[in-house]
Amino acid sequence: MTHITHEIALGNFYHQVNFALTNHHPHGFKASQFSNIIIGGLGGSGIGGRIAKAYFSDKATLPIEVYSDYSLPAYASKNSLMILSSYSGLTEETLAMYEKAKALGATIICITSGGTLLDWAKEAGIHYYIVEQGYQPRMAIGFSLTYNLLILGELFGIDVQTELKGLKSVYENTAQEQAAAKEMLSFFENQLDNKFVIVSDTVTEAVGIRFCQQIQENAKVEAFVNVLPEANHNVFETYYGKLPSNFIFMNSLTNDRNIGRFGYLKQLLEKQGNKVYELNVPGGTITEIYRTIHMNDWFSIFLSNVKGADNMTVPNISGLKNFLLTMNA
Repeated sequence: MTHITHEIALGNFYHQVNFALTNHHPHGFKASQFSNIIIGGLGGSGIGGRIAKAYFSDKATLPIEVYSDYSLPAYASKNSLMILSSYSGLTEETLAMYEKAKALGATIICITSGGTLLDWAKEAGIHYYIVEQGYQPRMAIGFSLTYNLLILGELFGIDVQTELKGLKSVYENTAQEQAAAKEMLSFFENQLDNKFVIVSDTVTEAVGIRFCQQIQENAKVEAFVNVLPEANHNVFETYYGKLPSNFIFMNSLTNDRNIGRFGYLKQLLEKQGNKVYELNVPGGTITEIYRTIHMNDWFSIFLSNVKGADNMTVPNISGLKNFLLTMNA
């Protein structure tokens, strides 16, 4: 049973980071042992892997893919490293990926708070990292993201611990992130019934997906990600007139051509009466990633309060899980 509210989780967010730093232990693997890395997980458990993959995209010497399904890619083999994350340890898709990875003889690392996944990892003598219980999975990203960064950092010989430890100063006072979240909410006042469109670049895409997930689950509002430059070749052609959308731009400022694309798109949308909020994530650094996630999470909570949505429950998701249980009967 979950006892920790979202507000408590966000108010003490560094605890999750510190917990992972304290409970992390070297896995002893090196990139040269593997041909690829597959990160498996769903929802709040899987997004940490997606963000870690994005962070290492220009640093990793091996291909990294994230899977959120029952299956594995055809190239998965005994030479693959599988990082499987399930907060509850009961996510059926993740358990299915575990069984397939084990049958292939792949190397497996697990991130979980308990359940079947932890039992299997202990039984098989597999490396695992423990997560503290009591949270909604979507509010436990501090654990999974930190572990994923530490696992990959060790694998590629890249120091991430120094910056992760430095996050303590970021979270000593969360008032700044809360104020920024309220400012963004106020910016879209009187049109909060609109869907939210997050326009990102490749560097910020995973953080944008996380933002959408939080808006969807906590505030029960539709939210989508469009990624530049790809979106300029398709979705861009739908931007005529005033749209039923709230636009939030997440720009890493790492590519001059994309900076120009963001500027052109902002001008086009605003000229037609649309509102665009700019939320830059300079350089896509670990510090900026965590700071942005924290602010966006607060935004989703404030939005849920304005909308009168119960941000602690997910009835549709719970109903689906119950339905799937009947399929097993």
